[in-house]
Amino acid sequence: MQIPYINQILLLLVVTVLTTLLTLAGFQVYFILKELRQTMKLLNQSMTDVNTITNSVAKPVAGISGFMMGLKSGSDVIKLFLKKPNRRVIEEENE
Repeated sequence: MQIPYINQILLLLVVTVLTTLLTLAGFQVYFILKELRQTMKLLNQSMTDVNTITNSVAKPVAGISGFMMGLKSGSDVIKLFLKKPNRRVIEEENE
C-alpha cells in the first residue's frame, strides 16, 4: 500500500524544519551582533579613558623633560665659564 502524496508531505516537513532552524539561527545571529555592538561601545569608552589618562601623564613628563634639558644647558654654560684655559692654548699665545 502506498501513501498518497508522500513526496509532498516529506517536502513540506523538510521545508518547515529548515525554515524553523534558519529562523532560530537568525535570532541567534541578531543577539550575537547586538552583544558585539555593546562590547564595541565599552571598548571605545575604555580607549577614550586610556587616551585621557595617557595625555594627563604625558604633559607633566614633557614638562619635566623640558626642565631637565634647561638645567643641562645651564650647567653646560656654567662649565664653559668655569673651565680652566688649556695650557697648550696659553703656550701658543705666548710664542
